[in-house]
Amino acid sequence: MAEVKVKPEVPDPVDIESRIIELCHQFPHGITDQVIQNDMPHMEAQQRAMAINRLLSMGQLDLLRSNAGLLYRIKESQNASKMKGSDNQEKLVYQIIEDAGNKGIWSRDIRYKSNLPLTEINKILKNLESKKLIKAVKSVAASKKKVYMLYNLQPDRSVTGGAWYSDQDFESEFVEVLNQQCFKFLQSKAEAARESKQNPMIQRNSSFASSHEVWKYICELGISKVELSMEDIETILNTLIYDGKVEMTIIAAKEGTVGSVDGQMKLYRAVSPLIQPTGLVRTPCGLCPVFDDCHEGGEISPSNCIYMTEWLEF
Repeated sequence: MAEVKVKPEVPDPVDIESRIIELCHQFPHGITDQVIQNDMPHMEAQQRAMAINRLLSMGQLDLLRSNAGLLYRIKESQNASKMKGSDNQEKLVYQIIEDAGNKGIWSRDIRYKSNLPLTEINKILKNLESKKLIKAVKSVAASKKKVYMLYNLQPDRSVTGGAWYSDQDFESEFVEVLNQQCFKFLQSKAEAARESKQNPMIQRNSSFASSHEVWKYICELGISKVELSMEDIETILNTLIYDGKVEMTIIAAKEGTVGSVDGQMKLYRAVSPLIQPTGLVRTPCGLCPVFDDCHEGGEISPSNCIYMTEWLEF
């Protein structure tokens, strides 16, 4: 069956402005144009500039200069006007929640920082929720507990689990499909490079693809119900690296190049070893990114490690 490619929809200008405001709340000290570009890589420069200029003209953002270049920061007057008419206890709880950012804070920690009775805190939280100043979000780290954050913030990946979780359940099938499709794209690049009949060095270089290229391919497939970022795709590509199917290299890139960060760009290519390495060399611990957190009895341990199980079955 032929694959159906879905052309990404052009985002609404209001949605772009709302997302920029969310980013400014997440980074109270200010954000650069690069931060916005990394968060919305599919956005054209003209659309981004129009949204920023509109927010500046409406007085919702301040424009500052720093060593990193221009900074966009939310106006302080907006934050102050939200709590107009509130008593000191409400302002204190709101300030504690605001300081927690998009990672949120448990009611127990609010109680510890405010020294207020739990009954009073619960009353204040309900009142702030009813005013849509804060919201409660379930955390994947503790399913029975909720964290509180400002109403207009997008929860951090550590709270929601990112694109890999749905209603606190890990979407293993979705991750596996993405894994296969990313590898398929890199394999097709490698095959096209081999068929070009160029010299070996040119073939090798042309078999690489940037994470932006892989991200664009996945978006055009339309297999994801949620919007994926380049960081999400790089997470999938990292699992392919750990599986020994893909290798990565980092090259210098001109500032402003699509897919580059801090003047560097990550490139990936599919690899197939000429011979299978010996069992000892294939020990997964040597490449494990969470090696330092692995211990018996912990959330990550040798007894429940699928990579260790596969290696022992070798």
